[in-house]
This record gives sequence, structure tokens and C-alpha cells, in this order.
Amino acid sequence: MNRFKNLEEFGNRTAVYAERNYSYSEMIEIADAICGSVGERTLVFCLCSNNKESLFGYVGFIRGGVVPVLLDASIHIDRLRRLVNLYKPAYIWASSENQDLLKVMDCSFVFGDYTLFRCPTYFQHNLHEHLALLLTTSGSTGSPKFVRLSYENIFKNAESIAKYLDINADDKPITTLPMNYSYGLSIINSHFICGATIIATDASIMKKEFWDLCKEQRATTFGGVPFVYEMLDRLKFEEFNLPSLKKLTQAGGKLSETLSRKFAKVCNQKGIQFFTMYGQTEATARMTYLPYEKNLEKAGSIGIAIPGGELILQDDKGKKIAAPNVIGELIYKGPNVSLGYADSLFDLSKKDENNGILRTGDMAYFDEDGYFFIAGRIKRMIKVYGNRISLDEVEAFLNEHGHDCICAGTDDQMVIYTLKDDYVQIKKIIKEKLNLKGFKIVRIEEIPRNHFGKILYSELLKYG
Repeated sequence: MNRFKNLEEFGNRTAVYAERNYSYSEMIEIADAICGSVGERTLVFCLCSNNKESLFGYVGFIRGGVVPVLLDASIHIDRLRRLVNLYKPAYIWASSENQDLLKVMDCSFVFGDYTLFRCPTYFQHNLHEHLALLLTTSGSTGSPKFVRLSYENIFKNAESIAKYLDINADDKPITTLPMNYSYGLSIINSHFICGATIIATDASIMKKEFWDLCKEQRATTFGGVPFVYEMLDRLKFEEFNLPSLKKLTQAGGKLSETLSRKFAKVCNQKGIQFFTMYGQTEATARMTYLPYEKNLEKAGSIGIAIPGGELILQDDKGKKIAAPNVIGELIYKGPNVSLGYADSLFDLSKKDENNGILRTGDMAYFDEDGYFFIAGRIKRMIKVYGNRISLDEVEAFLNEHGHDCICAGTDDQMVIYTLKDDYVQIKKIIKEKLNLKGFKIVRIEEIPRNHFGKILYSELLKYG
């Protein structure tokens, strides 16, 4: 199942806008030329930015059966070398100005600002026949662990997303997320299979040029992680005049209920469909969505399973939970569940280890109407003085009370990291409203985040 092999049907429709329009026919011709220079089914590293070169390379490799590993173009050279040693790619598709690659590799093909660099040591990979793509898990910026995705994973998920978002050929999403991130890539996949137009830009939503391009090209949709919506709130999105905008999507972490409600109201007033969604790279991208008609009534919910998927809850004895408002581990079943992980090239021949079932690691419950709510991560639960505490719940509670802070800790002590001098107020809330003991409050200058805007809780340890 490889829907990119059918892209010819869109012919002269615009596939990508990047300084100019590129039709599907033109994209296919370039994409196939890039892949044709590789020649055989092998492993290729793609150092991605949101540009035409990265998009065309990705499309070409998927169409041609070459397995791309999507990495951030700004990856540190030491990490890149480590990954090259572990996975031994045949080629690296990267910026022609990458001096580290220019010094040690030959150029075999050039398109635009990118070059296909041939790696000096050849290795014959044993790739499983269904393996299509390798992606990093969103939290593992320093890890060699990749998620192994099949063609069925990619395109079943893309079809499901296209169905519930009602994507059609007239949609024009603008890139707001890295394409090497599963959420950003799912936007590309789900729109390409519908013949839509991707507006490619690396410009930040904080820059005027992004919004100018949005208006000029009449963008209809974009997606964002919670951090993006926090920035949009600071920019006073409610005052924006973007008549072409029809859909906003949110995933990549839980948006506070306050912001969920605010954006639901603003979007409803502007005639924009606002979807909150939930997913993991291990399930290709999306597992649930909240229908836009329910975005106020069910604010804070991750919604219902995507078409073709199923959600169940299990208690700590492994029994299925059938009653509403009972917390258990969230388990997802569907054709988009990945084949498993890879830690080196020797894992690339492995069969499907998940068999369509993913233990998400999230605690959740569903309400009387069958809408699911995340209660916290299993690993974000600690015990202080014998009481089980969800760090996510405490964090959300403090944020709702106007305190810009995050929580971490281990059993016996919770640590609250705050950006302001609000120690006294936080202490009062924790003691009086939550009745918690065994915590300390630490002031920090900024919240550590990765490229995707996700909080790096492990980095907090250096603050004490």
C-alpha cells in the first residue's frame, strides 16, 4: 500500500508552493530523479527543513521503495556521525552547504539547494519488506532509537486523518511544524494523498513573513503543538484577519483547558474548525480527534478514536474498564500502530512486533458520552508520603491558577519549577487547595524545550 505511487492522478494541480508553484507532475519528476540516483532499496538519511528539496526527496524515496530516516537539518555533527556509524546509510540528502559532509563525501545528485551525498562505506542493508520510514520519537533528540513505520502505517493513518478532517484538493496547509516530526509529517501525507497544496516555509509563526505568506497564498489550515498555541495567544490571534483560514489542528501534548476553550470560542466566532487531537510517533501520528462541533462542550478531551482505530482502558490487573470516569492505561488498536523500534541497522529486518496494539503509557478515562480524557503519564506519577500524585495534574492546576510553572520529581519529593517570583502564592495553593506535602519550589529563567516545543523534563535536574 503506497499511495504516493498514485500521485500522477493530480497532474497539473499545485503540489507545493515554495517561492513558486510546483505541480504534482513536476514534483514527481524531480522526486523520482532524486530517488533514481540512489538506484536500489537501501537506507538514506534526510536532513530535513520545511523546503521543497526535503519534501521532494521524501516523496521520491517513499515512491521508489528507498527507506528514508528523517532527521532535523540542524542536527549536531557528533550525533549525525554516531547515527551514521549505527545505521550505515548509503546516502545523505542534505543542504549542499553542509561543510561536514562536503569534506568527506562525493556528490551524486543535486536539486535546488540540496545534494545527495554518497557515503564512503557501502553496506548491504537487510530491510524488512514492509519497512517504509524511520522517525525519531518526539522526546529522543539525543537517542539512536527510531520508530519503524510501514507503508500501511503511513497511508492508513493519512487516509483516516483526511477522512475526519474532510481534507480535499482545495486545502492549502502551511508548514508550522518540522517535517521530521510525526505530526508535521502527517499533515504532509494526509494532504498529498488528497491532491492538496503544501505551502512550505521555515519561517516562525512569530515572524511577520509567516503571516504575510499565509495571507498571500491563502492558507486554509495549519497545525500546532501546545507551545504554538501559547505563542498565538500572546500574539492575540483573536485580532488576526485571515479570511482564508478554515481549520486549525492541535496535538503534540495537552493544551490547557483554558486555552482549549479560548481557541474553541475564537475559532467558532471566526468560522474556523478547531480540532484537538492526540497521537504518538509509535502510532504513525494520530490516534484520536475531538470533532470541532464538540470543542467547547468537551474542552480538554482528546476525543474519540480515529476512523479505523479503537481505544480501550485497562486497570492495573490488565482487565478492561467498562465504566465511565474510571482511570486506567490507554491502549490503542489500529493499522497505524508501528512495527516497533530500531536501535541500530540490525533491527531493520525485524518483523512487526506490535501487531496493531500500542500501550500508550498514558492514564486516561472516558465520560458518559464515550469521550476520552488524559489523566497523566504513567511515568509522571510519584508517591509522596504515601499519596499517589500526578505531576501533570498538579502542573495543570497551577497553570489554571495563573502560575507559569512545571512539575517534576521522584518519590518522596515533588519539585515545582516557576518562571516568576511567585513562591509564596504557589506554596499557599499547594498547601490549601491540594493539601500536599513534600515539595520544593525552584525559580528558573526558561522552560527547556526540544525542537518540537515539548518540555524536556530531564533537563530540569541541573536546576536542583
